[in-house]
Amino acid sequence: MSACLRFTRRVWKSFLDTKGHDFQCFPNECRPLQLHSATPGVVTASLKVEPYNLNRVGTVHGGLVLSLTDTLGSLAVGSKGQFMTGVSTDIGATFARPSGKTGDVLHMKAELVTMGKSLAYTRVEFTNPNGLLLAWGNHTKYVGKSSTHPKNVKFSEDGEVVIEGEDLDVD
Repeated sequence: MSACLRFTRRVWKSFLDTKGHDFQCFPNECRPLQLHSATPGVVTASLKVEPYNLNRVGTVHGGLVLSLTDTLGSLAVGSKGQFMTGVSTDIGATFARPSGKTGDVLHMKAELVTMGKSLAYTRVEFTNPNGLLLAWGNHTKYVGKSSTHPKNVKFSEDGEVVIEGEDLDVD
């Protein structure tokens, strides 16, 4: 496993450990949100759709797409070595078609579009297993105070090794 994926999973674990929104939306005991890969600035994941993820017409609720945009956009920031991923300043989603029913698997690719000293811009694409684009989200984060966190790391360009900071396994 690459250092970038290990670190991104450690950031994800810290989200769950707070027992807040991510813990409630994506309970870890049944592992509905799976992080598959992380390279600096890009994270891929999937989620098996559960009945509690649906709206009243039986398809994925738009709020789930927005929650995933928030979480995965944050993890895209984390995949650049930032343990604290900032705070949201703007978030939105566009829904191209229904995003699934119970039992379907939703695939996501989160990308850090750009990050400056104060703001980070991310985009998350949602596809079905055949690669059909279902929705996309955009997420802007204020990251100005998170760039000096002591748990931050720096990766090699490919994310395979940590070149500065601690490379720890996920607890």
